[in-house]
Amino acid sequence: MTTALARLVRPLVFFACLCGGAALLVAAPKRKVIIDQDAFGPGGPNLQPILMVLQAPDVEVLGITTVSGDGWQKENTAHTLRMLELIGRTDVPVAAGATNPLLNSQEETKRWEKLYGPLAYKGAWTEVWPDSNTLNRTRYHAADVVPPLTEGEPTTKPLAETAAEFLVRKVREFPGEVSILAMGPFTNLALAAKLDDHFAANAKELIFMGGAFNPDSSHVDEFSLQFLHNPRVEFNSRWDPEASKIMLHAGWKKITAVPTDASVNTKLKPEMAKRVSAGDSPVAKYFARFPGDPFPLWDEVAAAVFLDPPIAKDTMTLAMDIVIDHGATYGATLSWLASHGPGLGEPDVTVVRTVDVPRLETMFVELLTRR
Repeated sequence: MTTALARLVRPLVFFACLCGGAALLVAAPKRKVIIDQDAFGPGGPNLQPILMVLQAPDVEVLGITTVSGDGWQKENTAHTLRMLELIGRTDVPVAAGATNPLLNSQEETKRWEKLYGPLAYKGAWTEVWPDSNTLNRTRYHAADVVPPLTEGEPTTKPLAETAAEFLVRKVREFPGEVSILAMGPFTNLALAAKLDDHFAANAKELIFMGGAFNPDSSHVDEFSLQFLHNPRVEFNSRWDPEASKIMLHAGWKKITAVPTDASVNTKLKPEMAKRVSAGDSPVAKYFARFPGDPFPLWDEVAAAVFLDPPIAKDTMTLAMDIVIDHGATYGATLSWLASHGPGLGEPDVTVVRTVDVPRLETMFVELLTRR
């Protein structure tokens, strides 16, 4: 076992049996996590981080909850179910979540753009892709339409309960043990927080990919246009700003934010893709069929921070909130020195500014090729 993968295996606990004094070896319990994701696929930066977590030997994925964002929820759910079938992990339940934001909408976004200018990226609301786009995206379609999937149609179904209901149920089942890893818009988490006042407090922690503070704009690609001229706006928070604010104010024991800042210096390099594609694990074979694009490892960074917290090289604690005024800064990130905000419930958050990139790249390859 290599050093990078060994870091993910929790220590074994030894104790002596009183009857006879025989030494027994007992593995520490696996860390429990629910992944909340706008799992647009096949493959790519939304599903690759899910694969990383599924492959971690010290983690138990209690379930995956889906939400709209990069793609519509129904399509994202279908991609997730089919991925789990192809890698032999249909034991992991999938709960379909919110299709639309709490208040924000495509129509309101169009009106906003008439006042303040076009957004560089709108996810499932993007009707016409700009000439600069290099991604192979399906044509724009309505929320209730699931186009034929490149990878084939899933035969498995999502759970009958909603994502919010699933989140609440599992956190109640394992109080203080469940980490929530949120890598898409935060509508499901806001709904869960409103469904159960104790949802966030009963969870172990929240790690989320979202927000932007001061990302390095020297690394310019088509997606960096999202923050190049408006550095405090980030897609996950901007899709559903009200949900982002509710999530932050829900009363978590611990919050770790992985903003755009932490991912701009990363990239899915061709040599990484080549090494994974050469693997013979079911996950590596899935990746070989649907390799990611050479863009920053956005959600993969968040997954890595959950899997291996010391991978975060530079962190700071800030009070954080999201703008819900529907003006020019709608959805933007607010921050203050820790505990020095306006006192309106904004939490202190551990903000990951940079990560150990070589360690991230090694982790990515080793997890996706692990059998």
